[in-house]
Amino acid sequence: MPPVIARELAVPYPSIGMDDDALDAVRLMAGEHLPGIVVCEPSGRPTRILPGSQVLRFVIPQYVQDDAALARVMGERSAERLLGGLAGKTVRDLLPQHVDVDLAVAAPEDTVLELAVLMARTHSPLVAVVEDNRLLGCVTVGRLLDVLVTPHPA
Repeated sequence: MPPVIARELAVPYPSIGMDDDALDAVRLMAGEHLPGIVVCEPSGRPTRILPGSQVLRFVIPQYVQDDAALARVMGERSAERLLGGLAGKTVRDLLPQHVDVDLAVAAPEDTVLELAVLMARTHSPLVAVVEDNRLLGCVTVGRLLDVLVTPHPA
């Protein structure tokens, strides 16, 4: 039996541009229950993954990140205002300024193990599957884990 490859696991997935509105991107992630979103250049070439965890890192004040006990005393009203910090921001503003790891972009022929290594190394909940600089779809960590835990006949 041939190995399962990225092309077979990829599902259609929305993407956004670097200069799109950050709040629109967050609404898309929330509305579609996405763990992250693919960020593309104007040409349509996927270049980055914006994980939901990075959005949280951006909107939660650093002092609360440094002392999680403060989250309990801040109350729900403060939590509701967190996304207010996204007003006037772009997707580019949410992304880390330096990228010191590989991008979570895979070739259609990459194997399940190659995808797993890429997700682990990039701390990304999804991998964009790209062919000829075009997004074919994404493989989510849930889909990947499903393949790993499902027994396959030898």
